[in-house]
Amino acid sequence: MKKTLKVTDIIALGFMTFAFFLGAGNIIFPPLAGQLAGENMLPAMLGFLVTAVGLPLIGIIAVAIAGGGWTGLTRDLPSKVATLMAVLIFIIIGPAFAAPRTGLVAYEMAVKPFITDASQTSLTIFSILFFAVALFFAWSRGKLIDMIGKFLTPALFVVLTVLAIAVFINPQGSIIAAQGEYVTQPFTKGFLEGYNTMDTFAALMFGMLIVDVIRSKGVTDDKTTCTYLIYAGVIAAAGLAFVYVSLFYLGATSAGIAAGVGNGGVILTTYVMALFGPAGQIILSAIVLLACLTTAIGLISACADYFSTLTPLSYKKWAIVLAIVCAVVANVGLNMLISLSIPVLFALYPVAIALVALTLVRKWLPNPRLAYRMVLLVSFVFSMIDVAKYLKFDVSMFSDLPLFNYGMGWVLPTLITLAITRFVGTKNNNNPSDTVVV
Repeated sequence: MKKTLKVTDIIALGFMTFAFFLGAGNIIFPPLAGQLAGENMLPAMLGFLVTAVGLPLIGIIAVAIAGGGWTGLTRDLPSKVATLMAVLIFIIIGPAFAAPRTGLVAYEMAVKPFITDASQTSLTIFSILFFAVALFFAWSRGKLIDMIGKFLTPALFVVLTVLAIAVFINPQGSIIAAQGEYVTQPFTKGFLEGYNTMDTFAALMFGMLIVDVIRSKGVTDDKTTCTYLIYAGVIAAAGLAFVYVSLFYLGATSAGIAAGVGNGGVILTTYVMALFGPAGQIILSAIVLLACLTTAIGLISACADYFSTLTPLSYKKWAIVLAIVCAVVANVGLNMLISLSIPVLFALYPVAIALVALTLVRKWLPNPRLAYRMVLLVSFVFSMIDVAKYLKFDVSMFSDLPLFNYGMGWVLPTLITLAITRFVGTKNNNNPSDTVVV
């Protein structure tokens, strides 16, 4: 008899997925983008939603289509290349950037305002406590859907809904003129800002974790598992879109009380205090702590789950190692962590997008193995041009490349390569890589 999930379990699964995605970057980047976009908020917000909601949802769907795991996504790549890609992505969303960032944002926005004389020591102590709690929940991964999906996330969503309603009912200022790159290219700038959430990376990796959670509920049928995975992605995408729209509007109407601060966290803090008075900081602390904690749990769980398949260390031992590393890295400071992550995102985000696109069109490719190698290689090579440009190297020889000035010089070469591979090679009907075991 085929095991199925109850509607409440499906909703809880979607809430859990939403909570995994909604972390530090999802909270601090939209308010600043909204303020800078000003009158051009709508196109900027649409660009942001493409990379911060659309791509993660498509990523979850791609994981489902591929069979629910990294093996299915990369079946047409050499195993060593696939493993290297996975390790790099897990390092980025895990101990190097995204996971430590959850602890840093939680400290800066939820705890530091209550400390009279905040110091590096207080950050260190908080980091240890924060990741110890995340480790505790990550250890009980079989109960993730119950603890996060049924308890933590509903509480988070209620508080976010209260904030969203207050923002639209009582905006704290008028929308001003756009600033910087949002004046001339708001959609593209918003698109690139969406990179900072790292959620396309997370979608490719959380997919495996969500499959494990579904399986822990007794669902063994592959088709049913992937259907539930897509349901979870849709619920999470709807929740993220709701949060981003409200935070963009918050930022766009914040210039009167938080002009020129240059930090989305400060904008959000100032705005909430203006809306709710002294109680505002408690409300904000609840939002930030719950959002960052659930994401940290998901990241540690996903990374430990994958790394345990590559080494003799067990899942629990990897979880301990990752929690310790995250606590250490969190002490470098938020601004430094963000600045270090940007060139890495420019390098690997196009590759992740290309991988998702290949997965979606794979059945129409006459030679998937050739297509995957060519398209991913081209996307990586041209993404490195954007990295070099960001690092102030002279890459003016590529200035005629379409979208080069927008930091998206990789797009056209990647699309052209994908189009070429649609007509190159012959289909191998006996290719064993066409069969994927979830």
